[in-house]
Amino acid sequence: MQIWVDADACPGVIKDILFRVAERRQLQLTLVANQLVRVPGSRFIRALQVPAGADAADAEIVARVGEGDIVVTADIPLAAQVLDKGGLPLNPRGDWYTRDTIAQQLTMRAFMEELRGSGVDTGGPAAFSQADRQRFANALDRQLARLPPSAGQQP
Repeated sequence: MQIWVDADACPGVIKDILFRVAERRQLQLTLVANQLVRVPGSRFIRALQVPAGADAADAEIVARVGEGDIVVTADIPLAAQVLDKGGLPLNPRGDWYTRDTIAQQLTMRAFMEELRGSGVDTGGPAAFSQADRQRFANALDRQLARLPPSAGQQP
Protein backbone atom coordinates (compact mmCIF):
# COMPACT_ATOMS: atom_id res chain seq x y z
CA MET A 1 0.00 0.00 0.00
CA GLN A 2 1.22 3.44 -0.81
CA ILE A 3 -0.07 6.99 -1.11
CA TRP A 4 -0.11 8.94 -4.35
CA VAL A 5 -0.74 12.69 -4.47
CA ASP A 6 -2.03 14.74 -7.40
CA ALA A 7 0.36 17.42 -6.20
CA ASP A 8 -0.10 20.33 -8.60
CA ALA A 9 -3.14 21.66 -6.73
CA CYS A 10 -2.76 19.95 -3.37
CA PRO A 11 -2.66 22.44 -0.47
CA GLY A 12 0.66 22.71 1.33
CA VAL A 13 -0.88 21.91 4.71
CA ILE A 14 -2.16 18.60 3.30
CA LYS A 15 1.30 17.77 1.95
CA ASP A 16 2.73 18.47 5.41
CA ILE A 17 0.25 16.05 6.99
CA LEU A 18 1.16 13.43 4.40
CA PHE A 19 4.89 13.89 5.01
CA ARG A 20 4.40 13.22 8.72
CA VAL A 21 2.16 10.21 8.07
CA ALA A 22 4.65 8.68 5.61
CA GLU A 23 7.45 8.92 8.17
CA ARG A 24 5.37 7.74 11.12
CA ARG A 25 3.80 4.78 9.30
CA GLN A 26 6.81 4.13 7.02
CA LEU A 27 4.58 4.32 3.95
CA GLN A 28 5.71 5.15 0.44
CA LEU A 29 4.41 8.58 -0.52
CA THR A 30 4.77 9.87 -4.08
CA LEU A 31 3.81 13.37 -5.15
CA VAL A 32 3.14 13.57 -8.89
CA ALA A 33 3.16 16.96 -10.59
CA ASN A 34 3.93 18.85 -13.81
CA GLN A 35 6.30 21.09 -11.90
CA LEU A 36 9.13 20.50 -9.49
CA VAL A 37 7.80 19.70 -6.01
CA ARG A 38 10.03 19.98 -2.98
CA VAL A 39 9.85 17.12 -0.54
CA PRO A 40 11.73 16.46 2.67
CA GLY A 41 14.67 14.09 2.52
CA SER A 42 13.21 10.69 3.37
CA ARG A 43 13.45 7.16 2.10
CA PHE A 44 9.62 7.07 2.14
CA ILE A 45 8.86 10.30 0.26
CA ARG A 46 9.54 11.15 -3.35
CA ALA A 47 8.40 13.54 -6.03
CA LEU A 48 7.77 12.51 -9.61
CA GLN A 49 7.77 15.27 -12.20
CA VAL A 50 5.85 14.51 -15.39
CA PRO A 51 5.86 16.44 -18.68
CA ALA A 52 3.60 19.47 -18.94
CA GLY A 53 0.10 18.67 -20.08
CA ALA A 54 -3.43 18.94 -18.79
CA ASP A 55 -3.75 15.36 -17.59
CA ALA A 56 -0.15 14.11 -17.57
CA ALA A 57 0.01 13.78 -13.77
CA ASP A 58 -3.40 12.07 -13.72
CA ALA A 59 -2.32 9.57 -16.38
CA GLU A 60 0.87 8.78 -14.47
CA ILE A 61 -1.03 8.17 -11.24
CA VAL A 62 -3.57 5.92 -12.98
CA ALA A 63 -0.77 3.95 -14.64
CA ARG A 64 0.96 3.33 -11.29
CA VAL A 65 -1.84 3.07 -8.71
CA GLY A 66 -2.46 -0.35 -7.24
CA GLU A 67 -5.42 -1.88 -5.50
CA GLY A 68 -5.74 -0.45 -2.00
CA ASP A 69 -3.44 2.52 -2.69
CA ILE A 70 -4.65 5.89 -1.45
CA VAL A 71 -4.75 8.74 -3.96
CA VAL A 72 -5.13 12.31 -2.72
CA THR A 73 -6.85 14.41 -5.38
CA ALA A 74 -9.56 16.98 -5.89
CA ASP A 75 -9.89 15.87 -9.54
CA ILE A 76 -13.18 13.98 -9.87
CA PRO A 77 -12.39 12.24 -13.21
CA LEU A 78 -9.07 11.06 -11.76
CA ALA A 79 -10.90 9.79 -8.66
CA ALA A 80 -13.25 7.79 -10.92
CA GLN A 81 -10.29 6.16 -12.68
CA VAL A 82 -8.63 5.38 -9.35
CA LEU A 83 -11.83 3.69 -8.14
CA ASP A 84 -11.87 1.61 -11.34
CA LYS A 85 -8.38 0.34 -10.48
CA GLY A 86 -9.32 -0.51 -6.88
CA GLY A 87 -7.65 2.52 -5.34
CA LEU A 88 -9.00 4.72 -2.58
CA PRO A 89 -9.33 8.35 -3.70
CA LEU A 90 -9.46 11.01 -0.97
CA ASN A 91 -10.25 14.68 -1.49
CA PRO A 92 -7.90 17.15 0.28
CA ARG A 93 -10.95 18.34 2.24
CA GLY A 94 -11.30 14.88 3.79
CA ASP A 95 -14.07 13.33 1.70
CA TRP A 96 -13.62 9.85 0.25
CA TYR A 97 -14.82 9.33 -3.29
CA THR A 98 -16.85 6.12 -3.48
CA ARG A 99 -18.62 4.03 -6.09
CA ASP A 100 -21.90 5.26 -4.56
CA THR A 101 -21.07 8.95 -5.04
CA ILE A 102 -18.73 9.24 -8.02
CA ALA A 103 -21.38 9.21 -10.77
CA GLN A 104 -23.27 12.07 -9.13
CA GLN A 105 -20.03 14.03 -8.64
CA LEU A 106 -19.07 13.56 -12.31
CA THR A 107 -22.54 14.71 -13.40
CA MET A 108 -22.36 17.81 -11.19
CA ARG A 109 -18.87 18.60 -12.47
CA ALA A 110 -20.08 18.39 -16.09
CA PHE A 111 -23.09 20.58 -15.28
CA MET A 112 -20.91 23.24 -13.64
CA GLU A 113 -18.52 23.20 -16.62
CA GLU A 114 -21.48 23.69 -18.94
CA LEU A 115 -22.67 26.66 -16.88
CA ARG A 116 -19.19 28.23 -16.89
CA GLY A 117 -18.95 27.60 -20.64
CA SER A 118 -22.15 29.55 -21.18
CA GLY A 119 -20.81 32.51 -19.20
CA VAL A 120 -22.42 31.90 -15.81
CA ASP A 121 -20.17 32.85 -12.90
CA THR A 122 -20.39 29.81 -10.64
CA GLY A 123 -17.84 31.08 -8.13
CA GLY A 124 -15.27 28.68 -6.86
CA PRO A 125 -14.75 26.37 -3.94
CA ALA A 126 -14.76 27.80 -0.45
CA ALA A 127 -11.40 28.78 0.99
CA PHE A 128 -9.49 25.87 2.48
CA SER A 129 -10.08 25.94 6.22
CA GLN A 130 -8.71 24.51 9.44
CA ALA A 131 -11.82 22.31 9.59
CA ASP A 132 -10.98 20.93 6.12
CA ARG A 133 -7.45 20.17 7.26
CA GLN A 134 -8.72 18.37 10.36
CA ARG A 135 -11.34 16.42 8.39
CA PHE A 136 -8.61 15.26 5.98
CA ALA A 137 -6.28 14.18 8.80
CA ASN A 138 -9.09 12.31 10.55
CA ALA A 139 -10.25 10.54 7.37
CA LEU A 140 -6.70 9.45 6.55
CA ASP A 141 -6.02 8.31 10.12
CA ARG A 142 -9.22 6.23 10.21
CA GLN A 143 -8.28 4.49 6.95
CA LEU A 144 -4.70 3.83 8.05
CA ALA A 145 -5.90 2.48 11.40
CA ARG A 146 -7.57 -0.34 9.45
CA LEU A 147 -4.19 -1.51 8.19
CA PRO A 148 -1.99 -3.92 10.07
CA PRO A 149 0.88 -2.10 11.85
CA SER A 150 3.45 -3.40 9.35
CA ALA A 151 1.47 -2.45 6.22
CA GLY A 152 3.57 -0.34 3.95
CA GLN A 153 6.72 -0.71 6.02
CA GLN A 154 9.89 -1.28 4.10
CA PRO A 155 12.23 -4.17 4.96
